[in-house]
Amino acid sequence: MRTTVGFLALLIQISVPSYAAELLTLDEAVATALNSHPQVVEARENLLGAEARTGQAVANYYPQVSFAADWNKGRSFLIAQESIRQTEANTDAFYLKQTLYDFGRTSGAVETARGNREATRKALTVTRQDLILRVRTAFYLLLATEKQVVAVRANVKAREDIFRQAEEFFQQGIRAKVDVAKAEATFFAAKTTLIRAENNREIARMELANAMGMASLGERALVEPPQTEPPLPERISSQQNALRNRSELQQFAALKSAASGMLTSAKSSYLPILSGTASVGYAHRDFPPTDNVWSAGLNLTMPLFSGFSSIEQVHEATATINSIEARQDNLKLQIIKEVESAWLGGNEAAARMVSTQKEVAAANESKALAEGRYQEGVGSIIEVTDAQAQALDAQTANIQALFDYYTALARLDRAVGKQ
Repeated sequence: MRTTVGFLALLIQISVPSYAAELLTLDEAVATALNSHPQVVEARENLLGAEARTGQAVANYYPQVSFAADWNKGRSFLIAQESIRQTEANTDAFYLKQTLYDFGRTSGAVETARGNREATRKALTVTRQDLILRVRTAFYLLLATEKQVVAVRANVKAREDIFRQAEEFFQQGIRAKVDVAKAEATFFAAKTTLIRAENNREIARMELANAMGMASLGERALVEPPQTEPPLPERISSQQNALRNRSELQQFAALKSAASGMLTSAKSSYLPILSGTASVGYAHRDFPPTDNVWSAGLNLTMPLFSGFSSIEQVHEATATINSIEARQDNLKLQIIKEVESAWLGGNEAAARMVSTQKEVAAANESKALAEGRYQEGVGSIIEVTDAQAQALDAQTANIQALFDYYTALARLDRAVGKQ
């Protein structure tokens, strides 16, 4: 019986798989977002629609071919016979129409469609870059909140130890009851801070999952980037690269090209359209028809008056071009501001990292000395709780500086237009 029970226990132990928490790297988080986030999917579909509209505009260069079959029967007045006769006719024919020259209408429409397509392509790039920034920021935020939970949890443990020590001193008659009350209050205050830190961590996990286009991260743990922080790029070259590489500026250039096509089409509406037409088929009274019929000709359409719509279309296209140029100039100023803000933020965060590292070392030493003095019975409860609070504040400041530095690098990459 014991052998059977042992065998079953071993079988259950073997059959139940053990799963290790799957790790998530920053590169994987970015790749997941770019592959499946709804914003990227929408931008891709918009690009496909723009490509289809370009194909529709180009189609006007090609001939239009159609087939028509017609049957009618009735009584009609025949001029040649000067009498009413019963008629019946069957016609089957192919019709061909080709625009020979329209003075820029088609070429303007094609230029407009191609400009809009390129602008939509750049919009996809902008969406991808914005999403990369969001994922990187959320990833770094989650790392920072996890570090903060670790720091606060260590502070809770330290304050609990002091609380237990104060109780022991009070029972031995070494310390007054006020030390126990003070230590207990700071201990539970630390536990409250831990609850808040853990909640912030869960919010950060939800934000990262949402940025990746997922409902949840599950139990996945993050892989921390290398401890060596990458240096800030050169300040002036960052501005130059931004003005050269930003997809938003290229998007405005494409929109300006589209508006130029609209202006060409608007101006051509003053001019005629020359088309060629042809048809070939069969026609007869009987069905199916057996007699050949054909026709060929030219068609010239000359607009004479359109209620001033052509003039207003030209005004609209000109105003659109001027508006795009103004928006482009404003965007250049905004880009320089974004680069400067990100660079200065990174430079300031790098300086804070150095100072807060020294602050952490000094605060930890002060905390250790204060805790040692209290455990020896020569220090005060206020001294030790102040030292613990200062150590936690220093760690929090260092964590915030590191998060700010990596976030500033991500913002700078976005401002420069880095893919």
